[in-house]
Amino acid sequence: MEWSVARSLNSRVPATEYEFRHISLPRTTSRNAARRLLTEQAEHGHWELARLRLHPDGTRHIVLRRKIMRVRATL
Repeated sequence: MEWSVARSLNSRVPATEYEFRHISLPRTTSRNAARRLLTEQAEHGHWELARLRLHPDGTRHIVLRRKIMRVRATL
């Protein structure tokens, strides 16, 4: 038991790195159109919603994120 606890404390877990995309939508964009845009980004670009701000004037500011996959050389 002590060995597994010590091992988990000493093991290094790499921090997850994200790539961000900022999108601004005008107030004339319907809710359904915004939903379709975000769905397309999620399905085809592997983006996930990080933050959505709806301002009093009706504009939407959207922040999407996705994980950065680092590939190590195996040779």
